[in-house]
Amino acid sequence: MNGLYALKPWYAERLRGVRAALVRREVSPDALTAAGVICAVGAAVTLAVAPAPLAAPPVAALLAARLAFANLDGALARETGRTSRRGAVVNELGDRVADLAVIAGFVTLAPLWLVALAGLAATLPSWVSLAGAAAGAARRNGGPVGKTERCLLVVVAAATGWAVPVLIVVAAGSALTALVRLGGVWRELA
Repeated sequence: MNGLYALKPWYAERLRGVRAALVRREVSPDALTAAGVICAVGAAVTLAVAPAPLAAPPVAALLAARLAFANLDGALARETGRTSRRGAVVNELGDRVADLAVIAGFVTLAPLWLVALAGLAATLPSWVSLAGAAAGAARRNGGPVGKTERCLLVVVAAATGWAVPVLIVVAAGSALTALVRLGGVWRELA
């Protein structure tokens, strides 16, 4: 179950020209990771302070950029031969910080306990995937509520003001995604 993650090859192909320009300019993959985190923080601040539906266009644009940077950093590293274990750590930490930053944008819109629960749940699928990969399983991505779906749900909240229902879906869907990934890891390692 890959969800919207199944569109990643198509999306990567759309970014080919951007990637080529970044290669020519010798942009660091770590700089793209940082740019993705900055976009996530911008989306969170916008979500927290701008009313729905006015928040939707900038939140959507910033989260689209965040996803583009998340796609481009690794692709750029591979294409330029600049992959490294340190870069992998920077990438993963950047993704988790970005995930948590976006969810933190709900602090003015929903009960703090629900924001914290959704933030924790949003990181679980990645931790399961990373733990599985550390044990020798294939890295799992996607799922019913992976990173792309969470971004889409945040845009829905920005457009409608439905912060609490969206956070409930993010929390429950992310937990389900973690369980789906864990099941796959468990079967592979059996």
